[in-house]
Amino acid sequence: MLFQIRDGKLVSNFLEKTSTDFHPISSLTIPKPPLLQMNYPYSKELQHFLAGRQLLLDEIPYSFSLLYEHYENGYIQFQKGIERKNNRLKCNRCGNSEEVFFAQFPCARCHQQCLYCRHCIMMGRVTQCTPLVIWTGPEPTGKTEGKLNWSGQLSIPQQEASEKIIKAIAENDSLLVWAVCGAGKTEMLFQGIEYALNHQKRIAIATPRTDVVLELTPRLKKVFPNTKIAALYGGSEDRHIFSPLVITTTHQLFRFYKAFDVMIIDEVDAFPYSVDESLRYAAEKARKETSSQVYLTATPEAKWQKQCKARKLNHVIIPARFHRKPVPIPRFEWCGNWKKQFEKNYVPGNIRQWVKKRVEIRKQALLFFPKIEIMENVLPIFRQIHPNIESVHAEDEKRKEKVEAMRKREILILLTTTILERGVTIPNIDVAVIGAEDDIFTESALVQISGRVGRSSDYPSGDIVFFHYGKTKAMIAARNQLIRMNEIARKKGLLDV
Repeated sequence: MLFQIRDGKLVSNFLEKTSTDFHPISSLTIPKPPLLQMNYPYSKELQHFLAGRQLLLDEIPYSFSLLYEHYENGYIQFQKGIERKNNRLKCNRCGNSEEVFFAQFPCARCHQQCLYCRHCIMMGRVTQCTPLVIWTGPEPTGKTEGKLNWSGQLSIPQQEASEKIIKAIAENDSLLVWAVCGAGKTEMLFQGIEYALNHQKRIAIATPRTDVVLELTPRLKKVFPNTKIAALYGGSEDRHIFSPLVITTTHQLFRFYKAFDVMIIDEVDAFPYSVDESLRYAAEKARKETSSQVYLTATPEAKWQKQCKARKLNHVIIPARFHRKPVPIPRFEWCGNWKKQFEKNYVPGNIRQWVKKRVEIRKQALLFFPKIEIMENVLPIFRQIHPNIESVHAEDEKRKEKVEAMRKREILILLTTTILERGVTIPNIDVAVIGAEDDIFTESALVQISGRVGRSSDYPSGDIVFFHYGKTKAMIAARNQLIRMNEIARKKGLLDV
């Protein structure tokens, strides 16, 4: 039976329509769902698919008649996709309330000029006549196996952070973990994840970058071999899996609703999470009302740094890497007007010599560029230095393959945008930033880029150089932050030098 919403009630829709033609009348409110009928035998498959999610009808591969039966018995609730509150529009999926991100189109469902949210359009169109479907019945049950299979040993600061993470999870508290790049943040999470799983808590590890999801997933599957783990990103095959441990991009959190007992935001300072309020809304919406939140970052925003210093924020600082060697400090090299030189098909001399040296000693290197166009245009010039030089960026169809080839040492030097500033670990590598004065290279970005060097205990040092046409505050602040972390680590006796 299909229906519309009239006079605040669900009524039959006598027109012969498919489930995708369903539309609530946009000017009326969706009624509260019926009381839960405990004697109704709900679908376990539908329960596992919908539990903790907030989805469009088009995203649900079940018949509308099944959804309607579950609605009538109180297991499903329909929410309006877009509604007006206090004379202000709001998208209930992404939280957008800025008028500029709403637009009208002639809708085939409601046969009117219908509003839709442009802000989250990449996740499927939410309109005024779109219902969002959530599960309000019992949560899926079943004992979670959370045994940690890891023989490694945490350093003293790592163990301190691990214990604080467990405490935050146990007490449904919030915690900021401020750890220098290469401190071993993932390993610090292991015991907290084990504690949460064994206490039947559902966990999300969210990160702004797909690359980080792809990096974390095999590592966590290896140490939690008996736990079902879902990896969610654009095009992921795990999007229909219900699992106690979810590793996801922050964009995928738009599709969750009161799902997680533990929300871990990795790289909380990274673009786009750091600048997009809707992603923060999504992370908050995906948490249960009683839950814990753990933030991980090497470069917290200035406000958080001040709160940490004033002891107004629950936090733990790890200033040293697990191998007890200092973080390599970037050096600055002026390279003249590199843009004009590139336009003339010429690589500035000191950049050319830096690349040649890496080729001669067969050492892998990453060269970070501020813009895709510049990088792609100069790739042929760099290949004159050595043919085994590749480039990669966010829109590259072979992005995953190139990063994997870099890990396997099949690529010697890789030109890249800031997509590889975090989440990718290559043991023995040098790094250069081309045009470090560009606005895209913020303090946090430069700290993260510097953090690619010296991460392995076998190769704890390396060269990091900022090639520039003028120093910026961000460059100086990034270097000073790394120097300060090394000083704190040295004073605490956390370095072997």
